[in-house]
Amino acid sequence: MHSIQVTVRSENGLHARPASLFVQAAVRQPATVTVGRPGQTPVDSRSLLSVLSLAAGHGETLELTATGDGAPESLEALASLLASDLDATA
Repeated sequence: MHSIQVTVRSENGLHARPASLFVQAAVRQPATVTVGRPGQTPVDSRSLLSVLSLAAGHGETLELTATGDGAPESLEALASLLASDLDATA
């Protein structure tokens, strides 16, 4: 099991559009990845409703945990998305 903490950089947090982009990327990953606040129960990163239920705001720290083949690469890909301003991308 691998994990990494990342700060949400999207200006309005993980609202519908950034969460959707994150979930789409999570579905493409070979590893199973969960996301949540450190110390709290994580949710499946492939579930849009679960990710939206986090109501993660700009500047919040989230922890990504991955298991399975390609776990480090999956974490890196998803962490880089959260660390970018997904509101600014077209």
